[in-house]
Amino acid sequence: MTSPRSSLLRAYRIATRLGTPLAGSFVKWRARKGKEDMARRGERFGIPSEPRPQGPLLWVHAASVGETMAVLPLIARILAHWPVHVLLTTTTVTSARLAGERLPQGAFHQFSPLDSPRFVERFLDHWRPGAAIFVESEIWPNIISSAHKRHVPLVLVNARLSERSFERWRQRPRAAADLFPAFDLCLAKSEQDARRYRELGTSSAASVGNLKFDAPVLPARPTDLAAFQYALNRRPVWTACSTHPGEEELILDAHREIAGRHRDLLTIIAPRHPERRQAVLDLAAERDLTVQLRTQAGRVAPETEIYLLDTIGELGLAMRLAPVVFMGGSLVPHQGQNPIEPAKLGRLVLHGPHVMNFAEVYEALDAVGGAEIVNGSRDLARLVDRFLSSPSSATRRGEAAKEAIIPFEGAIARTLNAVSPILERMTTEG
Repeated sequence: MTSPRSSLLRAYRIATRLGTPLAGSFVKWRARKGKEDMARRGERFGIPSEPRPQGPLLWVHAASVGETMAVLPLIARILAHWPVHVLLTTTTVTSARLAGERLPQGAFHQFSPLDSPRFVERFLDHWRPGAAIFVESEIWPNIISSAHKRHVPLVLVNARLSERSFERWRQRPRAAADLFPAFDLCLAKSEQDARRYRELGTSSAASVGNLKFDAPVLPARPTDLAAFQYALNRRPVWTACSTHPGEEELILDAHREIAGRHRDLLTIIAPRHPERRQAVLDLAAERDLTVQLRTQAGRVAPETEIYLLDTIGELGLAMRLAPVVFMGGSLVPHQGQNPIEPAKLGRLVLHGPHVMNFAEVYEALDAVGGAEIVNGSRDLARLVDRFLSSPSSATRRGEAAKEAIIPFEGAIARTLNAVSPILERMTTEG
């Protein structure tokens, strides 16, 4: 690992080293798009904004909001069982905000360093982690090789690898042979993912289930929920969560069609990335729809047709307000967002055909009627109309969704059991 056999990885290392002087401009460019926190930009260059705490330190890396939500309960369980500090790194502003709100005592957040050798070495020199846990599919060559060179045990949890990524790595066997055996432990969310990792050289890969099934029910402040319900005053409402570009226009078109049959209809839209609010506002303006932003006003006005939830951490509120929830990333080829969250709340889930990221759970939900597929705005309008007209049917099918995901739970306990030897060594030797 100190001298990669793969010409591809050698070229990557050289390119990232040569590109280091451009990192400042790159971060500024991302900041203009709302994707970086300039006040903390030093963290992206491996410059810490906090001192290292005394004692054993576990490094956990999660890319964005979804991965952060999945690993937070695991972090809490680790802190409850082992005398360690936990450093959580993420790459997005929204996940940093979420971490600041929900990390338990004993854990703290930093932005992850860009994958440049200089930044990575600076990061590792300061934090000196006793072990590192990466969530899902965070394969950064310089980070992995540098940590492996320092004999930092590397664990991949909730590991997944799409068919496309798997085929790309298979076409680069020398690069895969340099990287994937570096993981001391690979705990995959499915047997298919475990098989793919084993084929690429991670001999320890095994399926332990999906951590997202063990996540607690999404929270909602009781006062906010009561205020919304009072303001809605029995208005028909449905929610579209974690939407992506190309989906909001379909949702807005569906709203106009449904509104012809349901007076005072309210559609709540929660984009996957709240910074896209202006794009959604422009689409709504093209259709002469009245929009209200969550960040500008709390209570829903009577004339509001579209309520845009441009905040982080309030999906639990949006889902509780509606009997029917459409999960985004599925009407466009993004491979689907997490349906476990609405299912745990007993909500009927609608989704498009692109759900490969959660294929197994969508299949289970579809089989019991807890979810149903839609293929465009008219199909979406038809089903939302049907379930708004028959709320008891939506409730019954939502309860079926809740029951369908119970057999998938238990991944946290299995993950803890698998990583405990590494944590024991870290705490006794540290």
